[in-house]
Amino acid sequence: NNYGIDQLIHPSSEIRMASYLLFENASGYALFEALEQEEIGSLLQNVQASMLDFQKFSGSVKLTAFQPFTSAENALQNMNAISEQMVTSDLLNFLEMNLPKAKKSKKKSYTLGVIEPGLGSTIQDSTDIPCKSDDTVKELIRGIRLHFSKFVKELDSGMGEKAQRGLGHSYSRSKVKMNPARTDNMVIQSIGLLDQMDKDVNSMSMRVKEWYCWHFPELKDIVKENYMFAKCAAFIGDRHSLTGDKLEELTKITNDEEMAQNIIQSSKVSMGMDSSPMDMINVVTFTQRIVKLTEYRQKLYNYLVDKMGTVAPNLATLIGETVAARLISKAGSLTSLAKCPASTVQILGAEKALFRAIKTKSNTPKYGLIYHSTFIGRAGSKNKGRISRSLANKCSLASRIDSFIDEPTTKFGEALRDQMEERLKFFESGVAPRKNVDVMMGVSNEIRKNKSTAVAKEEELTLEPKKEKSAKKKKKVKTEAVAAALEDESETKPLKEKRKRKGSSVENSDAMEIDEKKAKKKKKTKK
Repeated sequence: NNYGIDQLIHPSSEIRMASYLLFENASGYALFEALEQEEIGSLLQNVQASMLDFQKFSGSVKLTAFQPFTSAENALQNMNAISEQMVTSDLLNFLEMNLPKAKKSKKKSYTLGVIEPGLGSTIQDSTDIPCKSDDTVKELIRGIRLHFSKFVKELDSGMGEKAQRGLGHSYSRSKVKMNPARTDNMVIQSIGLLDQMDKDVNSMSMRVKEWYCWHFPELKDIVKENYMFAKCAAFIGDRHSLTGDKLEELTKITNDEEMAQNIIQSSKVSMGMDSSPMDMINVVTFTQRIVKLTEYRQKLYNYLVDKMGTVAPNLATLIGETVAARLISKAGSLTSLAKCPASTVQILGAEKALFRAIKTKSNTPKYGLIYHSTFIGRAGSKNKGRISRSLANKCSLASRIDSFIDEPTTKFGEALRDQMEERLKFFESGVAPRKNVDVMMGVSNEIRKNKSTAVAKEEELTLEPKKEKSAKKKKKVKTEAVAAALEDESETKPLKEKRKRKGSSVENSDAMEIDEKKAKKKKKTKK
C-alpha cells in the first residue's frame, strides 16, 4: 500500500482508486469517501460521464468530514503551506481525526487521494498515510470542486465565492508583498532608464552642437564636454552679448579662467552666422533642457548606487553598481541571477554571439556584460577568458549571498574582490590565490565575532542603567535606615533624660530618708 514519489507521479494501472479524497477549499479542508473499483480505466469513464450530473456524481463520492478555517489569516497560512507542498498542523489534526485508525504494527487498509503528487509525498513522509495521485483522483476532485457548494449547504448561498475571492486577493497580496528596501525591481527600472538617458542625452548633445555651432562654431573646439558645452551655450545665448563683465560667471561654469577668456575672445572674432531672437530662444530652451536631463541623470545614478547598497551590496562591491545592476536586469531579478550557474553569468548579455557561434560552429564568446568590469580590462589578452571565468564564479557566489542573506553586508564582496586581485597577481607572479572555502569561512567567522561583540555591548548598555538603579535603591535604603536610626535616637533621648531625672529624684529621696533616720537615732541615743 506504500507508494513512492515515482508511483505518485507515474501511477500504474494496478493501483486501486483511493478510498478517501482530500480537497482543499478556500473555506476549509474536506474529506470525501470514494467507492473502490478494481479497474481504473472503467472508473475513469464512469467519472467523466457523471461529472456534470450531481445526482450521479454523489453516488460515487460521499462527504465524510469538513473543517472550516477559523479566520482569513488561518486560511492564508494554510494555502501558502499547501502551495509550497508543506503540511500544517491543522491539516495533520484533520487527517488524524477523520481517517480510520489502524494499529502501528499493521498496514493501513486505505489510501488517500491527493491532486498534487508533491503534497502527497509530504503527507506520506510525515504521517505514513499511503497517498495516491492519478488521473482518476484528479477527475474526482474536479467533480468535487464543481459540486462542492452542494455537498456543503452552508456555502450554497454565495459564501463559497466570497471566500474564494477574499483568499485570492490576500494570497496574491502576500506573494507580491516584499521588503520595500530590497526590491530589485527598482534597480531594474533605474538601470534601464539610466541607459536610455545616456543614449538620449548623447544624441541631444550632438544635435545642440550642430544647431548652436551655426551661430558660434568656435565654442565646440574650446569646450569638448557635452554637459559643459550645453551649460555654456545656455549661458552665452547670442555671442554678441558676451562681454568681459561675464568672465566671472563663465569661469564658474567652466572651472577654468583661461578657457573662459578664450571663449570671450573667440566670440568677438567668430565666423558664425547671426540668428534672430526667436531662433536663439529655441536654441537656449533646448540647451537648458539638456542641462536639466544631465543633472537628473546624475541624481538617478546616485539613487542607483544607494539602492544597490541595500539590494545587492556584495555584487556591487565586487564589480561595480552599474555592471551589477545590468546583470540583475538581464537575469530578470536577483533571485533568478542567484539561480544561474557561473557559466551562464559569464556569457549573460552575449546570447546572440553564443547562438551565432553554435550555428556556425565557431568559438563561443568568453564574456558578456561582465566585460565592462575593470578586472577584465586589466588582464592581458591571453588571460581575459580565464579572468572572466573566475569573475563569473565570484559574481555567482555574491548574487547568492545577496539573495539569501538576512542582514546585508559588504564584507563578502570585499573578500571576493581581494580574491580577484590575487587572481590577477597569479597570472603575473604565479602566487596561488586563496580558495573560496577558506575566504568564506574567514568572513563568516568575522561576522559572528562582530555580532557577539555587538550583543555584549548592548547587554552592557542595558545592564548599566539596571546597576545604577540597584545602587540608587541601596543608597535610598541606607539613607532611610540612617534617618530612621536618627529619629529613634531623637525620640529615645528625652525618655532617657526623664528616666535619669526620675532615678536621680528617687536617689535623692532615699538619701533624705536615710539622713532623717540617722538623725532620729542620734536624738534617741542622746536622750
